[in-house]
Amino acid sequence: MNNNAFRFNGGINPPKLSSMDMALIPPEILSAIEQKYAADIYQLWTGKLETPLEDSRFKSQIWHEGLSSFIYQMYLINSQHLTSLANAVVAEPKIKHRIIFATDQVVSSMSPTNFLATNPEAIQELIQSNGQSFTNGLKNLLSDLQVGKITQSDPDAFEIGKNIATTEGAVVYQNQLFQLIQYKPSTPMVYEKPLLMVPPCINKYYILDLQPQTSLVQYLLSQGFTLYMVSWKNPDQSMTQVTWDDYVGLGVIEAIRVCVEISKQAQINILGFCVGGTLVSCALAILAAKDLHPIASVTLLTSFLDFSDTGMLDVFVDEAMVEHRENTIGGKNGNYGLLSGVELANTFSFLRPNDLVWNYVVANYLLGKSPTSFDLLFWNGDSTNLPGPMYAYYLRHMYLNNDLKKPNCLTMCATPVDLSKITCPSYIYASREDHIVPWKSAYNSAQILKGANRFVLGASGHIAGVINPPHKKKRNYWTSTKLPRDAQDWYLGAKMIEGSWWPDYAQWLASHSDKKIKAKAQLGSPKYKVIEPAPGSYVKETAVKV
Repeated sequence: MNNNAFRFNGGINPPKLSSMDMALIPPEILSAIEQKYAADIYQLWTGKLETPLEDSRFKSQIWHEGLSSFIYQMYLINSQHLTSLANAVVAEPKIKHRIIFATDQVVSSMSPTNFLATNPEAIQELIQSNGQSFTNGLKNLLSDLQVGKITQSDPDAFEIGKNIATTEGAVVYQNQLFQLIQYKPSTPMVYEKPLLMVPPCINKYYILDLQPQTSLVQYLLSQGFTLYMVSWKNPDQSMTQVTWDDYVGLGVIEAIRVCVEISKQAQINILGFCVGGTLVSCALAILAAKDLHPIASVTLLTSFLDFSDTGMLDVFVDEAMVEHRENTIGGKNGNYGLLSGVELANTFSFLRPNDLVWNYVVANYLLGKSPTSFDLLFWNGDSTNLPGPMYAYYLRHMYLNNDLKKPNCLTMCATPVDLSKITCPSYIYASREDHIVPWKSAYNSAQILKGANRFVLGASGHIAGVINPPHKKKRNYWTSTKLPRDAQDWYLGAKMIEGSWWPDYAQWLASHSDKKIKAKAQLGSPKYKVIEPAPGSYVKETAVKV
């Protein structure tokens, strides 16, 4: 990308991508884009722009007065022009993704909202507060520099176990990788088969148990299900040699074993969220290869099994990047380490720079405001590290080589992995605007798993689509009884239903949970005694600095 992409010289020289990127645009398309840019600039300069360009960043009336109006509309015209150029590039997907991603980063960073001199709201606040906004902003900046990331939510507004992750239960088992939480039933009668929930190990489990009104855990308990939750340990220096196999074997398979023993059920149900879904699928394939079938049904929420299209995350992963991780933290040549949770969180934030980065730069630093209290953003900022070997394996064999979907290509826990051996019924959920796990990639899981599969597509993104309690009556979802090979064909034939997908899931899960029995008041068992109350101690551990 050209670092001078936003310089403007009297409307004569439009902003451009690099000369190499520009050469990848078909001449006729390039000509049309430049003609539109010239027309937009002419209308802006002559005051004939019929409809002022709109953007939520410039919704305040002060942006629509005097020079500020010209500045922000000039920026939006330049932004649209650069974005059009990036989208017009004809190249292989990885190259095009990188061009679009880099363009988006430049466009977002160069917004006039991000600079004191060109942000009339910040100037007004500076004057009205007699400079206090500047002082507050500087304090916020210095505080964030110490932790290495932008604060998105008031860190003192929530306390795990007090006003977030408060569902009653107990830790009934733990090892060096996870604690197993068993939740107290909230109904007199419960379904016989319990549900084991496996969250992503790159975040903490309480995304599934935020506050009572947004807790999937509490909702499922209210529907009569018995729930267990894996709470992953936040890796420290003692875990630098932990592998992907460890997470599958000592993690998921061990959690399944304990749940089966405590519940005294030959089969249980299992749910995996994001990377948790990938780990669960690996575990089930290993068990199936050994002719072990302790799972009645599997649920995958926004999970990859086929990594053919990894969306915008693809821009970060190539051979050089993976080799670097293997050589520095992945155990190659004896070099072990941890991936910083702060680095991981910052990476995900820059996938949505306007919403998760620059919005807070403006509010926290330029306007000097204190971050608001928002449970979802508190969770988002509660970082977790990853063991280097586990992370490097995941990068190479999933993101880079897409080996997992190839039967018997990978061996885990000394067992060849073939996902097609998973024949239990599956509920596969994806979110339509997911920028981390594109929904069409998640749909491919329905073609890989060989059981009676149900695919459900929800609205919104990776997290907001999943955490959508029914009482809010928000969003919608799509369902279909047919599973054609092509995801778009499924979508064209799917039925749209208003509201949350949670009731649909509860109904499906009930059909795989057998009859209802009287709920047990005692948690754990004689062999697996209560260790400590939920949410346990592992989830409260903060990420050690790497």
